[in-house]
Amino acid sequence: MPYAVEPPALVTVPVHGSTEVFPVHRIYCVGRNYAEHAKEMGGTGREAPFFFMKPADAVLLAGPDGAAHMPYPTLTQNLHHEIELVLAIGAGGTCIAAADAHRHIYGYAVGLDMTRRDLQSDMKKQGRPWSIGKGFDHSAPLGTITPADQVLGIEQAAISLDVNGQTRQSSSISQLIWNIAETIEQLSAAWTLQAGDLIFTGTPEGVGAVVSGDLLLGRIAGLQALTVRIV
Repeated sequence: MPYAVEPPALVTVPVHGSTEVFPVHRIYCVGRNYAEHAKEMGGTGREAPFFFMKPADAVLLAGPDGAAHMPYPTLTQNLHHEIELVLAIGAGGTCIAAADAHRHIYGYAVGLDMTRRDLQSDMKKQGRPWSIGKGFDHSAPLGTITPADQVLGIEQAAISLDVNGQTRQSSSISQLIWNIAETIEQLSAAWTLQAGDLIFTGTPEGVGAVVSGDLLLGRIAGLQALTVRIV
């Protein structure tokens, strides 16, 4: 059966040490999952998990020079960085128990949940969805995925973001309010997870604005670093 229009290309992410690529299905994000970040955003520090989504084609990958080049988005005067551990789901399921969550993880990557903070704030004040602040083009820069069996101690890994050589965010994955397994348990109770899903697990404190020309370096111990240039 012919398509009425040309179907979009499948979004894929490189896998470290392999010629294989990871096909992206959906992108889920966990809101306010580090206590100190929740406080800086006006929260109490610990609350029940909540989720939002980005389109699969929001993924932005590195170019030939090793950096992802992110155009400064339209409509905003306050673009913020949020460094995050990203889970790549390799086996789907629904109502996954935390004890079984590790069996569903294909690998891990460093990601940035880029946010049009002014637009997000406006939507919050009006009680409207955040999509315009979170789900815009190129809003999910992503590093190479490292298979889970090649990663040791991810639950205790250091996570950081530098902007123009200065550290902005610095914490540990151990500081997640809802840890990796609990996040998968909670998320899979609301949606049926599919192979190819990505889960952005939340950002630590220290989020802030970036401008055109800034160079961002995101790192999580044991994973491939992510370099992003705002252009």
